[in-house]
Amino acid sequence: MSEWTLMKKTHLVYRNAASVLSCLVQEGLTALHLAAEGGHSHCVKLLVQVGADVNAQTQKKMNCLHYAALHGYEEIARILMDAGIHTDALNHQNASAMHIAVLQNFPAMVKLFISAECDLDIPDNRQQTSLHIAAEHGRQDIAELILIAGVNLKLTDKQGKTSLDVAARGNHTILVDMIIKADRFYKWEKDNLNSGSWVAKHLTFKQDHRLETQHIRSVMWRLATKYLKPGEWKKLAHYWKFTDDHIRAIEQQWTGTKSYREHGHRMLLIWLHGVITAGENPIKGLYEGLVGIGRRDLAESIRKKANADSTSPRKCTAM
Repeated sequence: MSEWTLMKKTHLVYRNAASVLSCLVQEGLTALHLAAEGGHSHCVKLLVQVGADVNAQTQKKMNCLHYAALHGYEEIARILMDAGIHTDALNHQNASAMHIAVLQNFPAMVKLFISAECDLDIPDNRQQTSLHIAAEHGRQDIAELILIAGVNLKLTDKQGKTSLDVAARGNHTILVDMIIKADRFYKWEKDNLNSGSWVAKHLTFKQDHRLETQHIRSVMWRLATKYLKPGEWKKLAHYWKFTDDHIRAIEQQWTGTKSYREHGHRMLLIWLHGVITAGENPIKGLYEGLVGIGRRDLAESIRKKANADSTSPRKCTAM
């Protein structure tokens, strides 16, 4: 290679480097931003130790925690939070690090932010909370974490939709049921302030697959698919204080002309979750509900079927 060629290539490298550096400066990226986005935890720690501004924002108002959330870098997020970074800082889209972690589907990062008491009800530029995003994308594990932490389920996005509406629109039926369970649980918890920490410790809004509830669940399946007439599941739902929004969300699922059977089954399982959480007798509650909608004949029959299994729970523990 001639000296002239080498000089030209060297000049080109320097010119490109200068151009890149200029772009970085224009975008407002600091060394800490670059270290965080690149996943270089050791560099992040060193920069923090020498006094780098952890709350510095880029032109798009991204702080280092946004970048950590974008890539799921938990260790870097911990370093930044220990250094006092603003955990609820919002970028140019009004998104917090929590919004980004939910969108990118990083449950462990979401759990970390929840433990740091990040605000879960902050709306982004679409007026969507973290739960709205989880509902839109069908993120069940993340929704579970958020619902257990506790959020405002009445908040609506720019289209006037709650997270329940968003989940129903996307046909995320498991998420719909989880949100309804949470909504009913929040009301029960408010009415029973002395419920103790045991319930919270074992709380889940996911589907119940436990052996000890298998019999009562099979009874409910037969009730919903063989005995309840069209419309009766909604009468039961109203008797048990399901809201109109709850019922509409369940009804959005379409499985054909017999959809009411699946709707009724889902409603019964949601109700069972609340009964078990409250430590009540599901057989007694089911009997009273059927009598309450004028089906005493069916109530007697179902009670016999439910009592046929000696292991069937009379008073259940929380799911």
